[in-house]
Amino acid sequence: MRTVPLVVLLLPLSGVAATKNVTTVAELQAALSSAKAGDDIVLADGTYTVNANLNCAAEGTDAQPITVRAANRHAALIRFNATEGFKVSGRAWVFDGLTIEGICARDQDCEHAFHVTGHAEGFVLRNSRVRDFNSQLKANATKNASGVFEMPHRGLIERNDIYDTRPRVTGTPVNKLNIDTGDDWVVRDNEVHDFSKQGGISYGAFMKSGGKRGLFERNRVLCARDRPASDTRIGLSFGGGGTGAAFCAPAFDATVPCDPEHSDGIIRNNIVANCSDVAVYLNRAARTQVLFNTFIGTTGVDFRYASSTGEAHGNVLSSVIRNRDSGRFTAGTNLTNVATGTWTSWYVAPVQGDLTLKGPVTQLVGAAAPRASVTEDFCQRPRPTSGNHTLGALEHSLGDCAPVTQQPDAGTPDAGGGTPDAGGGTPDAGGGMTDAGTNPDEGPGTGAPDKDSGGCGASPGLWPLLLVLLLPLSLRRRLR
Repeated sequence: MRTVPLVVLLLPLSGVAATKNVTTVAELQAALSSAKAGDDIVLADGTYTVNANLNCAAEGTDAQPITVRAANRHAALIRFNATEGFKVSGRAWVFDGLTIEGICARDQDCEHAFHVTGHAEGFVLRNSRVRDFNSQLKANATKNASGVFEMPHRGLIERNDIYDTRPRVTGTPVNKLNIDTGDDWVVRDNEVHDFSKQGGISYGAFMKSGGKRGLFERNRVLCARDRPASDTRIGLSFGGGGTGAAFCAPAFDATVPCDPEHSDGIIRNNIVANCSDVAVYLNRAARTQVLFNTFIGTTGVDFRYASSTGEAHGNVLSSVIRNRDSGRFTAGTNLTNVATGTWTSWYVAPVQGDLTLKGPVTQLVGAAAPRASVTEDFCQRPRPTSGNHTLGALEHSLGDCAPVTQQPDAGTPDAGGGTPDAGGGTPDAGGGMTDAGTNPDEGPGTGAPDKDSGGCGASPGLWPLLLVLLLPLSLRRRLR
């Protein structure tokens, strides 16, 4: 009798996750096309100029996401000369520590740095700089091979710097984070700034098209920070400019109105400043909570249309909180119509989003009853566990703080996981429709989902793991 040597167990298996070090565009494309759950794709410092979209269709898992990251934060620069950058249609992809910019000669040719479609659940973008696209991120539903719409749920956008270096000159929408249909998206601790559409309307971020339970928290949205203000700029929104009924969850039926556009969303502990229009626009947004935010140099908050309902509490703002077109909300304690001189007496540079204390803010401290869903402030410091809280995004009873968004540029990022549009439309690279400009004063338009363009890689399945587990049972074999 002989036994098979145990060294067999050391033979490589093609389905095992790997670390893939990338130094060229060709190596990046190869790593994406062969990706498997658990792969860690690491980009060396340098510039990668890409002239076509990069497909990411392999399937990760919550336990084993597929990670694409810079070896050193922000030191890998990916320059896209393409309508879309990363086309993500597989589950559990994480992008970490990258710098990404659009370099198209015409703005309308650089639509999205990331297009997240179909069942691409668990998408994560963190610690990255993304600039000069019409929508740095677009997420939307896609029909699968059976004709059923699938949606990218549970996305996470955190600790990113998202901006443009000049106004966008395009006939397509300009919305830095354009999240359609998916449920349970979280957008937190981001810097979103300097966005505008020449001659049109732009948004910092919105969620719409029948989504649910979206969360905007601890973001600083500065419509004009480093560049002059121009055109119409809106901060955050549930509902955006509306969605064509055929492209709205859950019915995806042209005969079923998209109403509500979003349900059970929360907007808390954000700073929004220097916007020509509202800080928050709620368009057919049901049961929305707008809690403990600071809105400086904007026209306030709009609850618009009959299905827009919710609560506004703990906010401090330059303008007012309004009901429009039968919208309704419960007003808690808010400080409205704060004058410019008052802001500048409180803070060092309020319109630029610098809320370092300059003078006493006694009328804010301890002025608002707590809410169970607000346990921290803009800097992620615990709010008091007893007594009232400070009005606005910062808990001034704790003094000054550095926001979570101020991250160092160097070092290896972590790779852990976390997780709407008006009329007309221009075909995007996925074969569907992008959104055509939005306006709080316009009715619902269309925002069609995109066809899945296929992509790279496939799920490795479980057979390699099963092989390893079962192999010892066959090692002792009686050989004749």
